[in-house]
Amino acid sequence: MILLQLVSDEEAAGRASEVMALVKDHLAADDPRRVRLARRLRSIISGEISPSDRDLMVRTLDAAYNTLDDELARVRSLRNILWTATFLVLLGVAGLAVYGWFFPQSLSMCFTPKVDPGSAGGIDVVCPTAEHPDEEVGTPASSLAQSRDILTVEIAGLAGAALTVIASLRHIRGTDAPYMLPLASAVLKFPTGALSAFLGLLLIRGAFVPGLSDLDSRAQVLGWAAVFGAAQHLVTRLVDDRAQMTLSEVGRTTDAMIDPERAAVREHSVPGETGAPGPSTAFRDGAGPHEGPQEGIREGERADEGADGARPRAGP
Repeated sequence: MILLQLVSDEEAAGRASEVMALVKDHLAADDPRRVRLARRLRSIISGEISPSDRDLMVRTLDAAYNTLDDELARVRSLRNILWTATFLVLLGVAGLAVYGWFFPQSLSMCFTPKVDPGSAGGIDVVCPTAEHPDEEVGTPASSLAQSRDILTVEIAGLAGAALTVIASLRHIRGTDAPYMLPLASAVLKFPTGALSAFLGLLLIRGAFVPGLSDLDSRAQVLGWAAVFGAAQHLVTRLVDDRAQMTLSEVGRTTDAMIDPERAAVREHSVPGETGAPGPSTAFRDGAGPHEGPQEGIREGERADEGADGARPRAGP
């Protein structure tokens, strides 16, 4: 912006299209600075630049940069929130694994399949890391829990979450923002998958899921842990959508990136005139809704008058 104030008029006029393209990306269509610069764009490009035009370009460019900074600040804030959430969930998952290592019976992941009431044999106890067949009837399943049970369940949940991360890569678009927001969103899925696997098996063991309270093999236990780990996508996809929405708000691309001068002309085209697709708030002389619409109408009326000052008749 300082260089824009110091360069010659010719170079400032040459930069006008670039300034307008950046303004189109970051300022609202009804922003008065953007409207005024659009009105003056053709004159500036043609070399008819005045000190007020140069000051308008500087102030409008400064406003566009400030808006860009605000957009990037929102991306950075969401990135920091995601990394913080990932750390906290990872801390909780690690805490569960450590607690289960030292007190496996208190968070038992073992199941006792149903047996026939008249069966003379023992019972089977199924845990995530081992199966115990023909145990004495009445043996508590939690007494056979192993220290590695919760850790094994969380690893299976991580594997299920990894599948959803790979599947979600096809929806991730590249971004020129300096913050890796999609990566932070993807990493959050891993500890969330481990946590959801543990909670899912805990609900099954507590008979909250009808028909699944008696898993009868170690493979079933690990399989359901992987399923619950993948199910975290039902929650984290909302985070993915929010991340993509935040990224899309940074520098929305408009037709000014293709032809800024033509876009500026459309902004102040006369409504109802042939080939004029501009908004209805523009006028013939480029006056927008913010400055002098009545003057534009009066000048248009004077242009229709004859040489002797009399308005030509509409018909014979």
